[in-house]
Amino acid sequence: MSDMIQTENLSKRFRSTSALNEATLVVPEGAIYALVGANGAGKTTLIKLLMNIFRPTSGRAQVMGIECRHLAGRDFQRIGYVSENQEMPDWMTVEAMLDYLRPFYPQWDRGLEQQLVRQFDLPLNRKLKHLSRGMRMKAAFASSLAYRPNLIVLDEPFSGLDPLVRDEIIEGLLDRAPATTIFLSSHDLAEIESFASHVGYLEQGRILFSEEMSALSDRFREITITLRTPSPVPQNIPPTWLQVEAGDAVIRFVDSNFHGQATTRELTEIFPSAGDISIEPIALRSIFLAIAKTGRTALGKREEGKAEA
Repeated sequence: MSDMIQTENLSKRFRSTSALNEATLVVPEGAIYALVGANGAGKTTLIKLLMNIFRPTSGRAQVMGIECRHLAGRDFQRIGYVSENQEMPDWMTVEAMLDYLRPFYPQWDRGLEQQLVRQFDLPLNRKLKHLSRGMRMKAAFASSLAYRPNLIVLDEPFSGLDPLVRDEIIEGLLDRAPATTIFLSSHDLAEIESFASHVGYLEQGRILFSEEMSALSDRFREITITLRTPSPVPQNIPPTWLQVEAGDAVIRFVDSNFHGQATTRELTEIFPSAGDISIEPIALRSIFLAIAKTGRTALGKREEGKAEA
């Protein structure tokens, strides 16, 4: 399997503002990759760099094996793009829009187009300006999926949609998933955790992690250690321990590098007076919160160090 998207130390500055800072990620071909982060984290900036809408300040990026700054013309016949602020020809009917777009894509599949119209229950004779937000997004998805793109790029595609419409669109996407790669941005974990195969977390322009969803879940555990007698937290705790809290004879933290029995043995050696060691799986939302809080703390320390220098 080859990589559909690659970025290496990709950065973008707007005068004195750093919107993206040395972002490195890989999206394998066939993946459903979710780029997650709060509003303003840099998700849209990254997507616009990938689509050659913005030019990078430094670093490099490739899409479909092509340097992003060289993407043009026919390359976009293989890429579908939908955003929460999708601009559409409001004066056209749904049918007129599909008729207009069809000649631009030699691989347009009329049979798939008709299937998508039925699946999304699109009113062909209604003007786009008279459609609800959910129906407009369905029309945008249908027009982007009908030509069977190799890559579908989605910028906050489910923002503001009711759950039923969101689920219908996700179902339409998953029907196409075996034949394409999906790269989407979102600020809502609930939107992506049920179907994404890979996930990256963007915080203040920095990629804090990028990996398979299953691997992420496997390596995180919430650990609670109950000591027979109170003792301080060791000075040199592993850097993979996040959000360490100690009170009385109980120590709690999130381990971001869990390795089964090897971790249990390590904990026993570090805490010989442990009476009980509890190791529990951790929800995806809690994983993101632990990483985000740790990332903000580290970023704050870096900024303090720069100020002192």
